[in-house]
Amino acid sequence: MSANTDTDATPRTRQRVLPSPVTPAEIVLVAVLVVLWIGLAAATPAFLSAASIIPLLVEVAPVALIGIGMTFVIITGGIDVSVGGAIMVCSVVTAKLMRDQALPMWACLAVALATGAVLGLVNGTLIAYGRVHAIIITFGTWNVFLFVGLQIFNSQPISGMPNTLAWFGRGVDGRTASIPHSFAIMVILAAAAWWYLRHTAGGRHFFAVGGDPVAARLAGIRVQRRILIAYVITGLLVGLASVFTLAKGTSNLDQSVGSGQELAVIAAVVIGGTSIMGGRGSVLGTVLGALLVQTVKSGVTQLGWPSQLSDLFVGIFIVVAVGTDLLRRRARRNP
Repeated sequence: MSANTDTDATPRTRQRVLPSPVTPAEIVLVAVLVVLWIGLAAATPAFLSAASIIPLLVEVAPVALIGIGMTFVIITGGIDVSVGGAIMVCSVVTAKLMRDQALPMWACLAVALATGAVLGLVNGTLIAYGRVHAIIITFGTWNVFLFVGLQIFNSQPISGMPNTLAWFGRGVDGRTASIPHSFAIMVILAAAAWWYLRHTAGGRHFFAVGGDPVAARLAGIRVQRRILIAYVITGLLVGLASVFTLAKGTSNLDQSVGSGQELAVIAAVVIGGTSIMGGRGSVLGTVLGALLVQTVKSGVTQLGWPSQLSDLFVGIFIVVAVGTDLLRRRARRNP
């Protein structure tokens, strides 16, 4: 009897149980990608060649990179539709200084990151402390960034750019063992962001803010600071993505740079399983979503189909992802 009592009184250490490192949505995305790649390889054997895969990974890198920041933003319940305009500003500022001042690679990288951080800080400050919905603010700043970028372009493309950023490009100098440096950098940053959101208190605060900002504030979380940080992170990654864009191998930069990029980024994040309502998301899912979006675009091109079909397929993926999320939320509310 006493033995049982002693046993029952012994304190038990409770271990924190983490959710599965891979979600069902991510498993589905991997399965879809495998099926797509097998189908495209069967339909056009050149799809799996290095000449096809390397450009695909180079194109995925900037979208997935900005998608990492957008994942933070959407997890907090926000959104950033200004990233296309921000890419234009970061790209044209960096390109002009790189050409006119003969900046070395590290200086170009610093300029792009600093410019992106400032733009992200503008968005974050207005949203966090102005308390206006993110889509209104970022739609307004998108127009402002677009105007600023066009003024810097001065109605003419930036031509004669040196090959300073070749290390980030798609050429021989831009890859090691057939892996593009831009894609490898994106994967490293995605892994770091995944670990931060999953294994740190600060990372979990972002989910708390998106799930219920009032409860998060009552729990002692600095909600406004977290929102501000999310937009600054996005700005920094936009700056780095602009370097990847400049490094794609052309010596000219025209005024279409960044056009439509915000749609590709948001599509990658939503398809990747991040809830558009906030409070739930995955960086791994975002990377898979970006890979899926680019695979569809590349596949449509290689099959010789009309380019509009890629938009149709991506749109269907978005509708399915959002619909699945809404059904999941409804099931949780009505068990």
